[in-house]
Amino acid sequence: MRQLNAVNISRPDTAAMLLLCSLVLSGCGQQPANNTQTATAPQTAKIQPANWPLQQAPIARSAAIEAKVSALLAQMSAGQKVGQLIQADIASVTPQQVRDYYLGSVLNGGNSAPGRDNRVGAAAWLELADAFWQASTDTSDGRPYIPAIWGTDAVHGHSNVKGATIFPHNIGLGAMHEPELLRAIGRATAIEMQVTGLDWTFAPTIAVARDDRWGRTYESYSEDPALVASYAPYILQGIQGEPGAADFLRGEHMLATVKHFLGDGGTVGGKDQGDSIDSEAQLRDIHALPYYSAVKAGARVVMASYNSWHGSKMHGFAPMLTDVLVGRMGFDGFVVGDWNGHGQITGCTPTDCAASLLAGLDMYMAPDSWQTLYANTLAQVKDGRISMARLDEAVSRILRIKAEMGLFDQVKPSARPLAGRYELLGNAQHRALAREAARKSLVLLKNNQQLLPLQPTGRVLVAGDGADNIGKQSGGWTLSWQGSGNSNSDFPNGESIYSGIKQAVEAGGGSVELSENGRFSAKPDVAIVVFGEEPYAEFIGDRSHLAFDDNRGLQILTALKAQGIPTVSVFLSGRPLWVNPELNQSDAFVAAFLPGTEGGAIADLLFRSPTGEIQHDFQGRLSFSWPDNATGEPLNVGDTNYKPLFAYGYGLNYSDNTTLAALHEQAGISAAEMLNTSRYLYAGKAVTPWQLQLLDEGKVTVVTDALHTSANGALTAQATDRLQQEDSVTLSFIKSGAVALALADGAVLDLARQANGDMALELEYQVVALGDNSKVMLGMQCGENCASALDISTQLAQMQGKGWHSIKIALRCFSEADSNFAISRVTHPMLLQSSAGVVLQLANVRLAQNEGNATCGN
Repeated sequence: MRQLNAVNISRPDTAAMLLLCSLVLSGCGQQPANNTQTATAPQTAKIQPANWPLQQAPIARSAAIEAKVSALLAQMSAGQKVGQLIQADIASVTPQQVRDYYLGSVLNGGNSAPGRDNRVGAAAWLELADAFWQASTDTSDGRPYIPAIWGTDAVHGHSNVKGATIFPHNIGLGAMHEPELLRAIGRATAIEMQVTGLDWTFAPTIAVARDDRWGRTYESYSEDPALVASYAPYILQGIQGEPGAADFLRGEHMLATVKHFLGDGGTVGGKDQGDSIDSEAQLRDIHALPYYSAVKAGARVVMASYNSWHGSKMHGFAPMLTDVLVGRMGFDGFVVGDWNGHGQITGCTPTDCAASLLAGLDMYMAPDSWQTLYANTLAQVKDGRISMARLDEAVSRILRIKAEMGLFDQVKPSARPLAGRYELLGNAQHRALAREAARKSLVLLKNNQQLLPLQPTGRVLVAGDGADNIGKQSGGWTLSWQGSGNSNSDFPNGESIYSGIKQAVEAGGGSVELSENGRFSAKPDVAIVVFGEEPYAEFIGDRSHLAFDDNRGLQILTALKAQGIPTVSVFLSGRPLWVNPELNQSDAFVAAFLPGTEGGAIADLLFRSPTGEIQHDFQGRLSFSWPDNATGEPLNVGDTNYKPLFAYGYGLNYSDNTTLAALHEQAGISAAEMLNTSRYLYAGKAVTPWQLQLLDEGKVTVVTDALHTSANGALTAQATDRLQQEDSVTLSFIKSGAVALALADGAVLDLARQANGDMALELEYQVVALGDNSKVMLGMQCGENCASALDISTQLAQMQGKGWHSIKIALRCFSEADSNFAISRVTHPMLLQSSAGVVLQLANVRLAQNEGNATCGN
């Protein structure tokens, strides 16, 4: 980054900000019929259970287990029963509390780990698993023996634990069109989980993603419900085993969860936790199809979805949770909620929601709300708002599955056969399986002049920010919730794409140069450029368009092409994106999706063997249609006027001598929309290409994890909950001085038109702490010696202790405050400086319309 120089100017507020700036380093199956979602809902929006196929429960109840469940119920108090319904997050509950409240389950959320360390060693997980088990099974006070179970999001391998095998995300596995391989992946995941003492995974996701703007698209196998339905049994039985077998839910197998029920992949605009306005027939034939096959294959836990259907939230929607799932699909397990999802039901809060239980939810996922929810639910049982019959039904469902798992005959986690065998984490067999899956998931979109496969005998340049970045190639849900903050050293059993290429080329007698920016010391024979999306998870990944808006890869490709160097693009993404400019600058283009920790799989396909033979051919075929524009409008095979750039099922082999002609570069959206001109911070996370930076006496700390402290300890940023999990960031200014929060390192913005249009910089915030004489400055920077700042201390002081608010500062105010400020070349769209003692919670930073409520500060 640039070192900026201080200048002397007359305005004190701006001078303070500039002083700060001076210290900154700066095809499978039957295709669905036309189901394009319309903008308006059908006239009727009512579930008619009789319209849904009737399927019998596939697993007969065991007389012995039923007797066990009945005996336990007879021994349990109302408080003990309510405890079985509550699942608390390990960051908000202790083993002693699990015992005191009779809790039936714990989970670790995406950023929860033993000791609050996402990269702690596997032994700490096993130690904590023992602690929860022993607490829940302490019967010294005469309570019945009922072990608690621990659930985790092992969505592509045991992905929360350092050293585990990380498999490709589902979008890549869908491109394999080889469901049988998922059985082995499920089993390997279950084995590695049991090494650390865990017994339940919140996987697989069997959503059918129909709008690729959705931030969870990569968790879906396909836009085609038939493909997803064909995959569900294999991954499910890989984790759980086959119903009726002696090792079902036991031995090397464990409890799985199919999620999210129902319609999460069909919300309007691809909005996570949004509303689906599909017809009942579309909900049944598209989104429910995989659930029929999953239930038939032995699904024992279903997770309710955040989304609603025509305004009815699934967490409280009895027609689906009870009438359809249980009454028509034959589901005989238990329904667990999503993270405080019950609190989104009308009339409910995270701590009070009888309606969800009455609708068919059996276990509340109440990560941080569990204690008050327990008290309120128990009170509702005692006063009759929740009947004893419904309470016993829910508890019976949970106990039945615990009995099927053999938990009542189990020993503590560390004494089980697989526990503590840390050599199984990322072992050679599992890594080979992950490499095979990654290899088969790659889709070759372009191979002009049959450039691939390459000879490993020449000089190879490997470029791009994704080349030597295991975290980026693995994506979200990897060690941390968002998959951010990871370095290659966090993957002791992983291999970057560059490392795999280096081994392949050097084995063939060639040479490799790694250069992230594409500059080289000696002209290469070929260049491989690895670039793509930054990791994200859930609603943080929601987009308003499908333009790939990080132009660093394009700049490298363009420069190399101008020098006559053949280029191979390896594109890392959680969904198809509009990349026509990048395709045009590439001689070959590989959609790698999110291949996981086995980066060597890419080299397996790109290069011939040292003796010149083709080692592996491309097998991957698109399980999602690839767009020909960036608007992001739903594009699914079977739609009327289906016009993709690359159709569902497309993918080249080496034998295909096909030339892809130059593509148009009309995105269909404005350049401003593509550059994220108007959105900088969303749900507490920086929006690409911006970074959230902590500036402290000339040192920059980029916020990539749930908790970060600036270099000299003057400022901390911690992810916190507002409405959803970690959807805001709490900023604590500990010391005064040249300290600030910045949004920086993006494209240079020309905001002159927006300023003339009376737009404003808007911050959504909450004042947590503010001293009597605290001073807070909000500014922008426009390069070296160019900044403007405004005092917002008075506005913040007026809102202290009054909850969430927004403040709008008209863009013209920054120019009016300093005539030298260049609104046409903004490099830092926000700088926030404060004196010590100020604590602010920040959710969103964006440009917004001035609706008469924008100010110029104090």
